Amino acid sequence: MTGIILLNKPKGISSNTAVNIVKKAVGASKAGHLGTLDVAAQGLLPVAINSSTKLFDLFLNKPKQYQTTIKFGEQTDTYDLEGEITLKQDVNITQVDVEKVLPKFVGEIMQMPPQFSAKKINGKKAYQLAREGKSVALQPKCVNIFCLKLLSHDQKNMFTFQVDCSSGTYIRSLCRDLAAALSTCGVCYDITRTRCGDFDLKNASTLDEIKSGNYNLIAPEKLFNFQTIKLSNLDCQKLLNGQFLKTNLPDGQYKLFSNEFLGLGEVKGGLLKLSLKLN
Repeated sequence: MTGIILLNKPKGISSNTAVNIVKKAVGASKAGHLGTLDVAAQGLLPVAINSSTKLFDLFLNKPKQYQTTIKFGEQTDTYDLEGEITLKQDVNITQVDVEKVLPKFVGEIMQMPPQFSAKKINGKKAYQLAREGKSVALQPKCVNIFCLKLLSHDQKNMFTFQVDCSSGTYIRSLCRDLAAALSTCGVCYDITRTRCGDFDLKNASTLDEIKSGNYNLIAPEKLFNFQTIKLSNLDCQKLLNGQFLKTNLPDGQYKLFSNEFLGLGEVKGGLLKLSLKLN
């Protein structure tokens, strides 16, 4: 068994806990997620099974899509409902107010990670230091917001947004910064990841469904649109031994098959090499 299982992670558990549940349920020897979701967040968590964990680096930087509900005029120390309320303000934010500031957050922006995050500082996660009451010296990072759309004005000071963004974007930080642009504070009431690269939440399975065997395992070869190269057993063995094969194919990435899917190959200057072995 190898491939990707799309999990609809529930709120209240960490991504690592969710992965371990999936790993046990399907009897895998290895498993890993392709992009962390906060404990308070829910939604799409792609889980790589067995040798597909080697795909981590290829999917790490895929763009993400979220839906988030923000309440303005209230703040917690974590910027979500996991934290303690630290500030309340009597405000009345309107849809017109929100729509005026949204363009400021589209494109490349500098974003400061939240104090309560998995960002590592000298080998220790920022949220661990924050919970110990220690000051965390974080550095801003450049992220890209491709689309920031107001979906609904749910009730007083509460709005729901769609966010299409680069990997590494903190939705809680975006909430904080949107609130600051409106001269108030804010807290994320809900964060749901709806897309990760080409993966969509509508195709994901719940933990209960996975435990009962009701899930789809996406084969690794289905994840790539590269052209296929069919190898002889001899050529396959040469590649596995680290040798190069001469080819007339143009430079680029290819899917390699022998008796089964072998992995990915790269052609450069008329030479084919094995770039990622999956089986």
